[in-house]
Amino acid sequence: MRHAVALPLALWVWVIFHGSVLCQRPAVVNLGAIFTFDSVIGRPAKVAMEAAVSDVNSDPRILNGTKLNLITGDAKCNVFIGSIATFQVLERQVLAIVGPQSSSIAHMISQIANGLQVPQISYAATDPTLSALQFPFFLRTTHSDSYQMAAMADLIDFYGWKEVIVIFVDDDYGRNGIAALDDELDKKGSKISYKLSLPTEFNVTDFTEMLNKSKLIGPRVYVVHVNPDPSFRIFTVAQKLQMMTRGYVWFATDWLCATLDSFSPMNQTSLRFLQGVVGLRQHIPQSRKKDAFVSQWRKMQKKGLVNSGLNTYGLYAYDTVWALAYSIDEFFKKQGKVSFSASDRLLDIGATRLEKLEIFDSGDLLLRQLLQINFTGLTGPIQFDSERNLINASYEVINIVQTTIRGVGYWSNYSGLSVLPQEDIKSEQKRDSFQDQKLGNVTWPGGITEKPRGWEIAADERPLRIGIPRRVSFVEFVTELNTSHKVQGYCIDVFNEALKLVPYNVPHTFIPYGDGRFNPNYGELVQMVANDMFDGVVGDVAIVTNRTRIVDFTQPYAATGLVVVAPVHNTKLSAWVFLKPFTVEMWCVTAAAFVMIAVVIWILEHRVNDDFRGPPKRQLITMFLFSFSTLFKTNQEDTRSTLGRIVMVVWLFLLMVITSSYTASLTSILTVQQLSSPIAGIDSLIASDLPIGYQVGSFAFSYLKDSLYIRQSRLVSLGSPEAYETALRKGPSGGGVAAIVDELPYVELFLEKRKDFGIFGQTFTKSGWGFAFQKDSPLAADLSTAILRLSETGTLQEIHRKWFCEMGCPGWRQHKSEPNQLHMISFWGLYLLCGSITSFALLVFLLRTIRQFARYKRKQMETSPSVSSNTRCSQVIYNFFDFIDEKEEAIKKMFKQHENPQPQVS
Repeated sequence: MRHAVALPLALWVWVIFHGSVLCQRPAVVNLGAIFTFDSVIGRPAKVAMEAAVSDVNSDPRILNGTKLNLITGDAKCNVFIGSIATFQVLERQVLAIVGPQSSSIAHMISQIANGLQVPQISYAATDPTLSALQFPFFLRTTHSDSYQMAAMADLIDFYGWKEVIVIFVDDDYGRNGIAALDDELDKKGSKISYKLSLPTEFNVTDFTEMLNKSKLIGPRVYVVHVNPDPSFRIFTVAQKLQMMTRGYVWFATDWLCATLDSFSPMNQTSLRFLQGVVGLRQHIPQSRKKDAFVSQWRKMQKKGLVNSGLNTYGLYAYDTVWALAYSIDEFFKKQGKVSFSASDRLLDIGATRLEKLEIFDSGDLLLRQLLQINFTGLTGPIQFDSERNLINASYEVINIVQTTIRGVGYWSNYSGLSVLPQEDIKSEQKRDSFQDQKLGNVTWPGGITEKPRGWEIAADERPLRIGIPRRVSFVEFVTELNTSHKVQGYCIDVFNEALKLVPYNVPHTFIPYGDGRFNPNYGELVQMVANDMFDGVVGDVAIVTNRTRIVDFTQPYAATGLVVVAPVHNTKLSAWVFLKPFTVEMWCVTAAAFVMIAVVIWILEHRVNDDFRGPPKRQLITMFLFSFSTLFKTNQEDTRSTLGRIVMVVWLFLLMVITSSYTASLTSILTVQQLSSPIAGIDSLIASDLPIGYQVGSFAFSYLKDSLYIRQSRLVSLGSPEAYETALRKGPSGGGVAAIVDELPYVELFLEKRKDFGIFGQTFTKSGWGFAFQKDSPLAADLSTAILRLSETGTLQEIHRKWFCEMGCPGWRQHKSEPNQLHMISFWGLYLLCGSITSFALLVFLLRTIRQFARYKRKQMETSPSVSSNTRCSQVIYNFFDFIDEKEEAIKKMFKQHENPQPQVS
């Protein structure tokens, strides 16, 4: 019985004891730390991590008695040595790796961490590509450079600069950071125009030569993204090259602040050569914990226990240890077990040293706990996003003024640029509210507070290469003199005058393009600008669509377009030329007006004027002779009625205007030059099968062939005004051309001394001449403004008169296939006035006549009672016309007799 009771009791005691052993936390857990001990980041990070381990181990609220043991390895800024140090640390069965500070070393260690399933958490590796899914065990308690480069792009865009030069270290940290900057600048419409890549251990002499060459490039905005450098070699070289002076802009990523913050205050007094540099520093909100730690650090500095200042990476290193402590504590609460097992893959290799490396069995559990942490450390909230980066990326914008680091604003991925830190910005503000993206005043290199232009078009060492067409015809526009090699012409004068209005110096040299025997091809000349063989082209360059795709043009300084030129001479006039001044509509309306006046005047004069009475045939002849004789003012009949005279006044005024216009138009038709060919413009030229001439090198050839689809066999190249004249005089039958298609300014100059040719039809392309520059060249915009000012002040017109108006300015002699005819639209007002007054006079006459007729009928009924009042309507109308036919004098006499009847004699 005793054995029956003792056996279960012993079993229960054994289970309880064994379970307590399994759940018991280890007394010590190892953490590995890989970093470069003697470095700007490593010195404060080492002290900060040791302080964090000490604080964790002394805090009874965490780890429940388990102590942290920090095992460090010196990477010595070398990937190979860092890898060896990592293997040595991992042999000690560490639960996690802290570091490294170098992104290049982090790439290598991340591969090792993946293989052994040991979480890796870095406080200084900022390469954006480390967030890739390729490195699942990598986390960082600092911000990715993808955020920093977004801040830098916003900063550059805030000041309106479109091109920058970058200086970067040629490793994973530098290359991938600049790639992120390039992407962000592209979103803003800006770009990196030149890259200066440096090896990790660069030679100052070689860098001096590289930096000096960059002065020959236009942009003066530099972005420096290198490893922390206590010697500031880049800025030292820039100062020697006079590049820390007025006109230059220098931006630096957070390496600069990390270096400056690690200096003691005494060492910062020698930093006057950094005057005007603008940099970024990871923003850490103010807090009591941070202030207490900084105060403790300063005390340690005074005691000589710390030989470095505290930078942001030291604070992140401190929080990294605490993040691991919290995660390990949760790891144990989740029944996590610290155990390691050998890797079959490493055993297969058979290397003795690698056999000591073991896989952390619960590494994925610890990684999950790390990803879920959420606490507030010295640097603010510590919480990871989906890409295993810290949330709420924020940077401070600093400006170095003499020896002072002055804050001028902040940037965050939430609010953008602002004078307020992210924690002070109201929650309703959005990232894209650009009105809040403002900064304080900045002192730039050279001590100026005005924003530098940020670029320099050219320097005396490298003037602008301006290509000009070496023309052999129409040299008034632009050419190079063969004797003196002097460049001159209308286009050159416009360019030089515009340069005087540009608010900066533009050193330049003209480079003629062409063989001197034929006009150069302008399409090839523009392409050379796009190919960086020329910086720009000055000349009679037409602004056409395909050219605007590869270069930037200024505002047009001359209007132009394609026109058709053909021969003209006087032709024989038709026997019916007298009909040409009026259109058919005009002739019809005028004839109708004569008829109307004849009828109306007859009606108004018939009752009062004997000249308009008599047999019907005589009245009809009189009526029309009177109307048409008004053309010559020889009327034998006079108008006696008041209404008739009013109508005649208006009619004679209309007739005076019509006859004067007819006479002028007929005179013009009898003297004007008429066309000698069937060509009326570009449409009739296309429809024909006649040969067409064009100027050598002009875009007219490609336009006629590619846009108007004219066969190339019909197109004949001509090289000079003399060749134009010869080809036109020969004509198609003599081996010449029927017409020439060229730009209007050339044609005007051609027609100035040649009266036998003219322009046919209208301009069928509208364009202009401008100066061409490389894409995104600021000079194109500034010269456009200058050209507008030249136009407003009349300078453009003066230059035009200087070159083309010595013998009188050339005009546009345009010829049309039909003479100018007089249209009804030009006279409808007069006809409307005449018709209205005539209709009104006729209406008044009818109303007065009807009133007299009514009175006559009443008197007739009173004197003759036998007259019936129920007369039919047709009879009334017949009587009315009889009444009208009577003379008005007889009617009045009749009314007078009725009013005064004679007494009868008995």
